[in-house]
Amino acid sequence: MQLAPVVRAHTAAELAARDARHAIATTAAALAMVNRYTDTPPEPSPQADPADSLYRRARQALNRSSYYDAATLFGQIRSKYPKSAYAPDSYYWEAYSQYRRGGRESLQKAMTLLDEQKQAFPNASTRKTGDARSLEARIQGELARHGDERAAVALAEAGRAATAPPSPPSPPAAVVAPAPRAAPAALARVSERSEDSACQDSEDDVQTAALNALMQMDSERAIPILKKVLARRDDASLCLRRKAVFLVSQHEDAGTEEILLSAARTDPDAEVRGQAVFWLSQVDSPSATAALDSIATGSKDPDVQEKAIFALGQQDTPEARRALRRFAERSDISDELRGKAVFWLGQSDDPENAAFLRTLFGRVKDEEQKERILFSIGQSDDAGSSKFLAEVARNQAESIETRKKALFWLGQREETTGADLASIYGTFADREIKEQLLFVLSQKDEKAATDKLIDIAKREPDKELRKKAIFWLGQSNDPRVAEILTELLEKP
Repeated sequence: MQLAPVVRAHTAAELAARDARHAIATTAAALAMVNRYTDTPPEPSPQADPADSLYRRARQALNRSSYYDAATLFGQIRSKYPKSAYAPDSYYWEAYSQYRRGGRESLQKAMTLLDEQKQAFPNASTRKTGDARSLEARIQGELARHGDERAAVALAEAGRAATAPPSPPSPPAAVVAPAPRAAPAALARVSERSEDSACQDSEDDVQTAALNALMQMDSERAIPILKKVLARRDDASLCLRRKAVFLVSQHEDAGTEEILLSAARTDPDAEVRGQAVFWLSQVDSPSATAALDSIATGSKDPDVQEKAIFALGQQDTPEARRALRRFAERSDISDELRGKAVFWLGQSDDPENAAFLRTLFGRVKDEEQKERILFSIGQSDDAGSSKFLAEVARNQAESIETRKKALFWLGQREETTGADLASIYGTFADREIKEQLLFVLSQKDEKAATDKLIDIAKREPDKELRKKAIFWLGQSNDPRVAEILTELLEKP
């Protein structure tokens, strides 16, 4: 039971970091979507193959970034062992090695290799997965930046193809009897197809890679194309729209905000709307803040609201902080969403936020919401926060759990010293609160904190509290502790 506060502290810290991890993960996932092609050769085949040794050397060369050696060795697989199981994909890996070498000559060689693979081994695994086509688009982007007009035209065509809705299906040649109705289990299996698997279409990857390359080469041509992609509403464009949102967000232009706002408000897909809101957090403008405020206030989608709150938390402006404060006061939304707003208010150094949180605490009745507010107050650099936490810890009108949490977060503040904590021990009458303070003292690696624990272990009239102090002293690295414990053992 003594370890319970440690567990609670760990959980609170995890909750505090989750939003930041979400931002990093979202960026990584978006980058993965537009850079999708295999870049690590698979492990050697378990079956014996005459090219095993050569493949292993080629793989090792590629993994240590020796691209010239890797390209040479992958090429030798085909010339020496044309019937090897490694031969079909050796084109891809040689092309990838040439691509990583860079330079116009190596890039052109890589394109030739991929074309040769397409002719000789159309069913090679790297072609069936779409990796070869995605790599081809990336190579075309590099060639276009080197002035290759044919590559630039090919990229533009691939990008424009992404704006075209699919052709309607041809009508049947003759009327046929309807198929028997599918059984419920079969229908369930069809509906269970995950969004991830639905968005692994190789054509989408090629078009996205082309758009990405076009953005880097000529953003003025790419932005109108991306805008048209995001204007599509057909089901076939879903995956492209999800990827297009990220591509737009990486372009700093006056039109970026308008495109993201439109997607956030009007796209039928919740993920597209949510990602557009997330990337608006990177747009630093009053109109973006106002838009995020309206989305957080007016949206009926909790996931979109959460992303809007996160985005507002990233904008260090008075307007964004005021919006978060209004959101934290609302009674018509979930405690979870209000807690998000409270968390981001605590990450700001604004004294108005700290004062607001202290006032809000007095108006809140829910214990969990109080815990969130105390955590945010504990994160604040405001000078009045320590005094407030100490007052809550002493306030017998609050629940024991709330008081204990206030005491814990008081101890976590850098400005709170071991001497500060030692000085308030005598102001508490409740044994449970004193036990919590013993734990908080044990977390301070300071002489004054250890001195107080030693004093309690020797002189506290309550034997249970003395035992708790001895327990926490046993966790200390202070060299004096062994002597004190020995002294207590030898005491008659």
